[in-house]
Amino acid sequence: MSSIYDFTARDIDGNERSLGEYRGKLLLIVNTASQCGFTYQYKGLEELHRKYAAQGVEVLGFPCNQFGKQEPGDANEIKNFCSLTYDVTFPMFAKIDVNGPKAHPLYEHLTRAKGGGLLGRGIKWNFTKFLIGRDGKVLARYAPTVKPEALDKVIQRHL
Repeated sequence: MSSIYDFTARDIDGNERSLGEYRGKLLLIVNTASQCGFTYQYKGLEELHRKYAAQGVEVLGFPCNQFGKQEPGDANEIKNFCSLTYDVTFPMFAKIDVNGPKAHPLYEHLTRAKGGGLLGRGIKWNFTKFLIGRDGKVLARYAPTVKPEALDKVIQRHL
């Protein structure tokens, strides 16, 4: 597979969705968690989404419970938390694994395209971010410590 448009994923409501729906858009794909020290980043992700959605930018959230069991909730709990706490309107997907034998194929693709440096290619923690170009190719990977607002200028360069 050569682009993320070749993948499907279940959305937070359980519907299988083709990532081809996002063809031609600049994407920020993030593995999220509701009980993480970086959970506050939902606010910045939502701000990016609202600021750039009209220009073809989408944030896609993929909840994951692999790091410290910081996303224990079911789909409804995750949806309610995101909506009520951070007024999240960007697309959220069903909880997935991002590492290991049950890793979602999308994340296998992302980590193959942009490895994790000295510690290997796997995802190290919640709120790892991948910037995807309008052609579906992985442009960059950002550590959980990189705040969404720090990506503002990067997004502007790719518009």
